[in-house]
Amino acid sequence: MQTNILEYLEETVKRLPDKIAYSDGVDNMSFSELYRISRGIGTYLLENNFTHEAIAILMEKHPRQVATFYGAVYAGCFYVSIDPEMPPRRMEMILESIHARVLIVDEKYEKLLSGITFEGTVLRYDEICNVEENTAALMCVRERQIDTDPIYIVFTSGSTGVPKGVAACHRSVIDYVETLCDALGFSENTVFANQTPLFFDAPLKELMPVIKFGATAYLVPRKLFMFPMKLCDFLNEHRVNTVCWVVSALTMISSLGVLEKNPPKYLTTVAFGSEVFPRRQYDLWREALPDAKFFNLYGPTEATGMSCFWRAERSLGKDEPIPVGRPFRNTDLMLITEDGREAKEGEQGEIFLRGTCVTLGYFNNPEKTAEAFVQNPLQHAYPETVYRTGDLAYRNGYGELVFVSRKDAQIKHMGHRIELGEIESAAAGCEHVTRACCVYDKENKRILLYYTGNIVENELWRLLKVYLPRYMLPAVCKKLDLMPLTPNGKIDRKKLQANEVR
Repeated sequence: MQTNILEYLEETVKRLPDKIAYSDGVDNMSFSELYRISRGIGTYLLENNFTHEAIAILMEKHPRQVATFYGAVYAGCFYVSIDPEMPPRRMEMILESIHARVLIVDEKYEKLLSGITFEGTVLRYDEICNVEENTAALMCVRERQIDTDPIYIVFTSGSTGVPKGVAACHRSVIDYVETLCDALGFSENTVFANQTPLFFDAPLKELMPVIKFGATAYLVPRKLFMFPMKLCDFLNEHRVNTVCWVVSALTMISSLGVLEKNPPKYLTTVAFGSEVFPRRQYDLWREALPDAKFFNLYGPTEATGMSCFWRAERSLGKDEPIPVGRPFRNTDLMLITEDGREAKEGEQGEIFLRGTCVTLGYFNNPEKTAEAFVQNPLQHAYPETVYRTGDLAYRNGYGELVFVSRKDAQIKHMGHRIELGEIESAAAGCEHVTRACCVYDKENKRILLYYTGNIVENELWRLLKVYLPRYMLPAVCKKLDLMPLTPNGKIDRKKLQANEVR
């Protein structure tokens, strides 16, 4: 039985030592280089008494960063990748919460250290990447590692302003990778284009299958997502056949007509998630790539990334939302109603997840952990921790899960309970609207709709009157040149909520 993610790399490097594992399109790293560098970094950490603890990493998106992740794991540690664009105080809060004694930086971001307070040891990647491995020391660590040891912490936004660090272990990641690869059909011939920054959990969809199969992942430079024609050039130049992207990245290509002018001609697998895919944009992708496999994915960071998938093997009704399907193998999903029972077909409930996908909780934060990682409400005979997502969904007539909205996106307005996602869906269904996002102004008790597209505000409001009852109509429809996005490419609802857009 496999108990450590590094076993993937150790088997693959024997078969494909010279094949490219990771690349940013300029710098390539082969499996043999990845193996050598990561074991060298692990050795350096061990020989300097850094083991079984958090290793903070502040580096640019590059194959070097991935090698450093694996180096931390070789030392029996867990890596914490820091977003270089976050405010200095937030960096300090993360470093304090993980009790970091060491921070690994590259040359590009070393200058950021002058703006933060950190009293631990700072290591430069260039100074530790060529250390000769100590095989005996690494073997000693491996003999004591077990599959419930943590391997990373990913920080999410905290409602109190304090970031929450989700800790995941080998077992969670191994099971996730095995089921994901089986469901989506990855192989040695898969060529990924990674979209998300590496300080999230989302890149696991590309990073882990690479070392499992001997596939290749191109870490797409962030700036290319501002230029969809050049982005598709990049995909075609490197013969990328698989993308697992957030919806915003895909709609940027389809909404600007790039699928007609410069389609990504090698794509055979398109997986999307994290947001609802507007049907108009989804249909454009299906028309442009009729032979490709399409998958909708759903899952929270607290459940090791994606937990459910739906393969587009049937036609959807005109106004039918895209389902998120069924749970991955060895993952159970429960829909719990407000009165604590399991929802019936068509009835809405909150998603609870159980299985090895459930992570270890929030690092050094027992109060928040206790709020979200709870006892299975349907099982009272023995302790069983499940994750309460805060997401609302229902099962359709096919038995497929259909995501509705976040629980906190369900509002009470003019005496009616309203799903903001329903308003967004109506707006996205209007011709010439490319993206739409709805927020609620609690202070003034107003529904605000922000959108991008080639339609004037008054005309959109007039069209919405056809689809929505009066109490659901937005008080304001505001057209934006660009929808604000979070670092991983999702719509930045907090910025819209704060009215920080023009």
